[in-house]
Amino acid sequence: MPHSFSDDQTVSARPSSSGFPTAALLALAMAGFITILTEALPAGLLPQMGSDLDVSSSAVGQLVTIYAIGSLVAAIPLTAATQRFRRKPLLLYAIAGFALVNTVTAITASYGIMLAARFFAGVSAGLLWALIAGYAASMVPDQLKGRAIAVAMVGTPLALSLGIPAGTLIGTTIGWRSTFAIMTGLTIVLIGWVWAKVPDFPGTSANERASIAGTLAIIGIKPILIVTLLFVLAHNILYTYIAPLVLPSGLNQKLDIVLLLFGTSAIAGIVIVGYLVSQWLRVLVLASIVLFAVAAFIFGSWGNLAQMFWLATGLWGLAFGGAATLFQTAAATTSGQASAVAQSMIVTAWNLAIAGGGFFGGLLLDNSGVIWLPWSVLVLLLLAFIVAFLARTAGFPPRRAVA
Repeated sequence: MPHSFSDDQTVSARPSSSGFPTAALLALAMAGFITILTEALPAGLLPQMGSDLDVSSSAVGQLVTIYAIGSLVAAIPLTAATQRFRRKPLLLYAIAGFALVNTVTAITASYGIMLAARFFAGVSAGLLWALIAGYAASMVPDQLKGRAIAVAMVGTPLALSLGIPAGTLIGTTIGWRSTFAIMTGLTIVLIGWVWAKVPDFPGTSANERASIAGTLAIIGIKPILIVTLLFVLAHNILYTYIAPLVLPSGLNQKLDIVLLLFGTSAIAGIVIVGYLVSQWLRVLVLASIVLFAVAAFIFGSWGNLAQMFWLATGLWGLAFGGAATLFQTAAATTSGQASAVAQSMIVTAWNLAIAGGGFFGGLLLDNSGVIWLPWSVLVLLLLAFIVAFLARTAGFPPRRAVA
C-alpha cells in the first residue's frame, strides 16, 4: 500500500536537472491516451454495442455517462484523501484499474455488469487525471515544467485524432469486444513502462492544501466553472451521440473518418491555443464558443448535407481542441496558490458535463429525435458566451490582465 512521506524523503524526490525525462513523460501521456479512449470509445461503437447487448443507442450512451459519474464523484475526495500517499504506487493502482474494467467490458454479456465496470473505470480516471499534471511537473526543474506538462498531456489529442477512429475501425471490422481486449493489453504494457521508467515522489502534507470552500470563494472561479460546464456539456451532447447525428448526412459508413477529422482539427486547436493562450485568453475563450456555435448551427440547419457536415465537424474540432488548456489556464491564473484545488474542480465540472451530455442527449434522442441535439447545444453555448463575456474583471480577463 502507498504510505505517507517523511521529511527525509522529500530531499531525495527533488527533480533532477540532468536531462529531460521523455520516456517517463510519454508513459504519462499513454495513461491519458488510454483514459480518453476508454471513456469515449462507446460513442464510436453505439450500433455494434447496442445490437450485441440488445439495448438502445441511448442506453449505450449511458456507458459514457456512468464513466463520467465515476470520475465526478471520485476526483475531489480521492485527490484529497491521497495527497499524502507516494505517487508511483498510486499511479500504478489507477492504471491497473483500467486493465481490470476493460477486461470485464470485453467479456461480459450483462449490460448491468458493464455499467458497474464503467463506473469504476471512471473512478480510476478521476484519480489519474488528478495525478498527471503534478506528476509531470515534479520530474523537472521549474524552467521545464510547462514543457513537461505539455508532453504528458499529448495523449489526449492523440486519442481523439487517432485512437478513437482506430478503435472504431477495429470495432466495426473484428468486433467491439476485441477493441476493449486490445486496450487491456496496452494497459498491461503501460504498467511495465511506468514501473521501469517513471520515478517515485512523495505526496504533499496536509497543511499545504487549500480548502474547497476557500477556492470557490475566489472571485472569477465560479464563472470559469460555469463556462466549463456549459461548453463541455454542449460538446458531449453531440460527441456521445455522433453515430446517430451523422445518419442524416449519409456519412454513417464513414464515422471513423468523421472522428478522425474531428480529432485532427482538435490538434490544430490545441496548437493555436498553446501559442496564444498567455496573451489572448479572453479572446480565445470567446472565439472558441462562437466557432462551436457556428458548427452547431450548421449541424442543425444543413446537417443532412455531407459537405456541410464535414465543415461543421472541422469547426467543432477546432473550437473544442484547446478548451481544456483555456479553462485550466483561466483557473490557474485566477486561483493562484489554490491552483491544485481549482484544477480538481475543473475536472469535476468537466465530468459532470460528460455525464450530463450522455443523459440529456439520450433524452433528446429518444423523445425528440436527433435534429434537436444541435439546437440544444446552441442554447448552451449562448449561455456560456454570456457568462464568459461578463467575467471580464476576473475569470476571463482581457490581455493586459493576463500578461
